[in-house]
Amino acid sequence: MRAYLIAAATLTIACGAAFGQAYRWVDDQGRVHYTQTPPPAGARDVQRKNLKQSGAAAISDLPYATQVAAKNFPVTLYTQPDCGPPCDGARAALVKRAVPFTEISVVSQNELDEVKRIAGSATMPLLVVGSLHQTGYREDLVNSLLDTAGYPTSVSPLPLEALRKPTPAAPSESESK
Repeated sequence: MRAYLIAAATLTIACGAAFGQAYRWVDDQGRVHYTQTPPPAGARDVQRKNLKQSGAAAISDLPYATQVAAKNFPVTLYTQPDCGPPCDGARAALVKRAVPFTEISVVSQNELDEVKRIAGSATMPLLVVGSLHQTGYREDLVNSLLDTAGYPTSVSPLPLEALRKPTPAAPSESESK
């Protein structure tokens, strides 16, 4: 029994350390990007941010209905750096309803292949709620997906950093220096 408790504590600490990881970087055209995945090899001015230390809320701080929906129907938002208003709208809809989500900025071929596998096309944004998905952005369809999953419609607003969960990523070459 004691070994199980130690293993659970170790796992909890490891998961807590992973929560809140983000990257700020500049591409070759001078555009600034914020992602949860490590930047591509040619990125400049790479900064690793730990959002947990900047006051991000834990999932346990969210309403119970949100916690249950997040456990049963996790939300992932696939975006692209140049997506503009559609991606901003999808992100804002999630933040408005205080939905915890993982945002994946599609910058590599592997990520694009994953989007095509899920949705059948490369249309962005791609919102995945549990096993359901929606491409493009229409607020009524986003809200319908969230309603179906049981996310509350009326919640206290939380900052984006408190809701966005990082994607697991290996440290980049520039971070190990």
